[in-house]
Amino acid sequence: MTRKHHGDQGETSLFDGTRVPKTDLRIAALGAVDETNAAIGLAISACPPDGEHARRLGWVQTRLFALGSDLANPGGRARGDRVTRADVAALDDWLDGYRGTLPPLRNFILPGGAPAAAAVNLARAVCRRAERETFRLDAHAPVRPDVQVFLNRLSDVLFELGRALDHDAGAPDRIWQGPRDRPNS
Repeated sequence: MTRKHHGDQGETSLFDGTRVPKTDLRIAALGAVDETNAAIGLAISACPPDGEHARRLGWVQTRLFALGSDLANPGGRARGDRVTRADVAALDDWLDGYRGTLPPLRNFILPGGAPAAAAVNLARAVCRRAERETFRLDAHAPVRPDVQVFLNRLSDVLFELGRALDHDAGAPDRIWQGPRDRPNS
């Protein structure tokens, strides 16, 4: 005998109990934020466990959980913790720190290098999608600006963190060469 579950009919519930289709723009944004959080979990598993990078990424995970909680509350009423300008300021500080210790970027670079850097670059790409999905949602239903600013800044931080992880591992930036990158046939 097969049991039916609430989501079997293509709907899911928001915090306030509202049922929406799983194809709803809000659910797409929530899913992309959840995927970002999972990708960051993968990146943490590739970082030295007691290092500063893993601690920072762990903090980001808690902030993404709060951000997702905020998105799941369409009424906009505070339901616990939310990302704030102070969270964005923390990301700005990290961004300045990474950029201050890394060689200037003069070329496009390809993701890869050290395993932790590759995992962080995957998280960055997923984060960019989460940002796009929140803007798509905002065109139909208001999203708090701190949500979008946080995701934008986080993707920048993840890019520089990937470079820092490669630098720490002694892996050089993988410079994009354009058509010359094509292997010989």
